[in-house]
Formats: sequence, C-alpha cells, structure tokens
Amino acid sequence: MQVTAQMVKELREATGAAVLDCKNALVEHDGDMEKATEYLRQKGLAAAAKKADRVASEGLIETYTHPGGRVGVMVEVNCETDFVASTPQFEKFTHDLTLHVAFHAPKYVKVEDIPGEVADAKRAEFRAEALREGKPEAIVDKIIEGRMNKWYAESVLLMQPWIRDETGGQTVQDVAVGLIAELKENIVVSRFARFELGQADGAAEEV
Repeated sequence: MQVTAQMVKELREATGAAVLDCKNALVEHDGDMEKATEYLRQKGLAAAAKKADRVASEGLIETYTHPGGRVGVMVEVNCETDFVASTPQFEKFTHDLTLHVAFHAPKYVKVEDIPGEVADAKRAEFRAEALREGKPEAIVDKIIEGRMNKWYAESVLLMQPWIRDETGGQTVQDVAVGLIAELKENIVVSRFARFELGQADGAAEEV
C-alpha cells in the first residue's frame, strides 16, 4: 500500500512521533494505521525506559490563569538540558499541560503518589459496591481492578486522557513518551498545583 503524506500527517498528530518515524512505521506495516500506532507506542515506551534514569534538572515552570481569574495552575516539567527546554515542542507541551490540569483537575501526578490508605479505601469501596450489586465473588477482584483503573484515569494526571486528543486515545503519559522519543531526552512531569477560587484544597503533587 502506498503511504501518502496525509497518512503520515495523521499518524504524527495521533502519536506525536517524528515525521520520519511515522513514515517508516506506516511503510513497515503496509499502511495499517492501528499497527503503526502501536509500533510507535512501543518504540516510545522503550525509548522512555532507556532514558528514565537520566537526571532531568532543567525544564520549565509554567503558569496559567483561567479567564475571570477563578482557576490558577502551576506545573513543573523537567528535561536534561536547557536546549530542549527552549524547544517549541517542549514549551507547547508544558503550556498545554497547564490547560489540562486546569480543566481535568487531577489529584496526583502518578499512581505511585497515591497514599496507600487512600487506594485501600477506594478498593474497599469498590468491593462493597460490587457485592451490593450482586456480582459473583469469583469476579469481584476483576471488577475492582477495572473500577480502580477508571478512577486512576480520573484522578492521576499521567493516566488522564490528553486534553488535546479529541479521540481520547492518548493519555498524558503517552504524549510525554512521544516527546521523549522525539527530543531524545528524559522528560519528567514533576509536580503541579491547582487553585480554584473559594476552595482550600489546591493540589501540589510531586514525583
């Protein structure tokens, strides 16, 4: 199958991968968009894993105030060099992340940040809920895991659907991994704070 420029453009928009990587992925998978997307996702995960131990002490602190001044956000995103911190891709990701936090109001950066007692309480809540619904004991644990994953997608920044992806197919983590693959540096969403007028429980989460 012939790979067109439009196909490459669509795959780049969906994955955030470099143009050449998108073209090669499509060629390798005979134009199959789904297979090419999964291939790039796995490649990005592998690239991110290799860079995860690198020190990321540069980066940006970005702020956003919603029109009307009722919601304010501050995020810190780190990378390895000031050169990458000044690239348009990194700056856009950091800016868009403030909009994401303002809109989606996460509570934690990553799953590991959730206090054990909070996670245990949620599991107990979902177990009681499933039993009240008459679910068979044999499948209750599976139901709990499904509901925990849904809760993670609502509460954990890196697991939330990315605000710029209208299809809902990409999480914040997916976008960050794609940026790592593109910019060739470790990139870490370190912390955020979100303030809403009249509320005293603004989040300030750290990795």
